[in-house]
Amino acid sequence: MTVRDILKMGDARLLRVAQPVTEFDTDLLHLLITDMLDTMRAANGAGLAAPQIGVDLQLVIFGGDGANPRYPDRPLVPPTVLINPTITPLSDEEVSDWEGCLSVPGLRGMVPRWAHIRYTGFDQYGDAIDRVVDGFHARVVQHECDHLWGKLYPMRIRDFSRFGFTEVLFPGLASMEDD
Repeated sequence: MTVRDILKMGDARLLRVAQPVTEFDTDLLHLLITDMLDTMRAANGAGLAAPQIGVDLQLVIFGGDGANPRYPDRPLVPPTVLINPTITPLSDEEVSDWEGCLSVPGLRGMVPRWAHIRYTGFDQYGDAIDRVVDGFHARVVQHECDHLWGKLYPMRIRDFSRFGFTEVLFPGLASMEDD
């Protein structure tokens, strides 16, 4: 098990646009995905993007097979490896909800996201992925893919009165530490 260090907000590498993956089903790609899964699980994250561990590739992972202790009331999102993604909103409808991030520890903010999206891309073997989703699943995908385009969730906050330290906003709610 290799748990990698997660870059924190302020590190310029988090602001870069990641490069497309050009080779699939390689030993290096599988090793990177394993390290990302180990890192995400160790942090109880809902997802992780390669740029968060300093790897400049369009690769995100998210979801899991069981309930996440930090998100006990959220529906399960299928475990997914998503490479070279595109996101298409299916309507103009937005939904705002609280988000955090492993790269922005200890903080939460109210973030608007498209309510219904279609996302496409590839898995680690180069097989196509094409899904239509909404709710928490759509939020997680949008959050993780933002990392590939050099965006952190605070850049999407519209009302900074709804942004602050988790311990202040949600006293005693240990399950909402960081995404």
